[in-house]
Amino acid sequence: MFPLLLPAVFLSLTMVNSQPSGYVSRNTELPELGDAFRLHYLYSEPPANQTVKGTFLLIHGFPYTSYHYRHVMGPLAEAGYRVIAPDYRGAGKSSKPTGWSPDYRKTVIAGDLFHLIHSVLNITEKIHVVGHDIGGMVAHAYATTYANHTASVAWGECPLPGTREYEERKTMLNHFHLLFHSVPDLPEALIAGKEEVYLRYFFDRQAYNRAALDESVDFYLGDYQQPGALRAGLGAYRAFEQDKEENLAWLAANGKCKVPALGFSGARSMHAVDGYPMLSQVYENVEVKNMDEVGHYLAEEDPEQYVKILVWWAGKHPGEKV
Repeated sequence: MFPLLLPAVFLSLTMVNSQPSGYVSRNTELPELGDAFRLHYLYSEPPANQTVKGTFLLIHGFPYTSYHYRHVMGPLAEAGYRVIAPDYRGAGKSSKPTGWSPDYRKTVIAGDLFHLIHSVLNITEKIHVVGHDIGGMVAHAYATTYANHTASVAWGECPLPGTREYEERKTMLNHFHLLFHSVPDLPEALIAGKEEVYLRYFFDRQAYNRAALDESVDFYLGDYQQPGALRAGLGAYRAFEQDKEENLAWLAANGKCKVPALGFSGARSMHAVDGYPMLSQVYENVEVKNMDEVGHYLAEEDPEQYVKILVWWAGKHPGEKV
């Protein structure tokens, strides 16, 4: 059981008006996690006259941030759900631990988000955890570590450390970055000054509807060109082997996770075939729902289809009070 903390103090609250339904951008300090540890997140909720059906926690991947979810925040809120999309540690506007041994294990990142949900936002019902790319690994860590607080989990677009798919893909040419990013120091030295060329490589090759990312890529580049941002982003990769050990140890000790799980990828993505074979290794109750005519960047390539699938999934697994 992760210890509950006293509510933290909000540092900023900014309304974002770029979307018709809007959302808010918040920074909060979690001093119990370190000296002035800051977590940034986007927040949206249903209108005051509408009953809240549940809560979605949306977890992004690399090399992007919570901004990935800007098109789905409002529609999910209009469907009756509270929506939280954080920049996990090391990304976006959140703190970027570096030092000698920064900890980017996915269980640690999941712990940050558990603090946010329970200590800051005081949400008491079980939540729907959704992850994408590295965020999928974090979603799995959340569902296993905090199963009693999780109504459902949906994730994809990543090979989970500890599964057969991870072992196969990490040595494949089209997944070269899984090992390259794990090398200490060298990637930063080679990418420095060429961040745009390097990061655009992933956006250009992994998206099916590439035009959907035209506006956001510059935003992400700005975030990852901040001092220390690239090193922090790669920290999530350098923890993969630790994640593998933790995932296998949890599975050996507890058996398959009983939280209802949805394999959730793009039908035009290389990960489309991974859903059931991979998730069935670690979950008892698995369904798969890939998005039609979509590549890697689900929430940006087709926000409407994304929202429809999540609302359907959450409706099957309503979250009750813990």
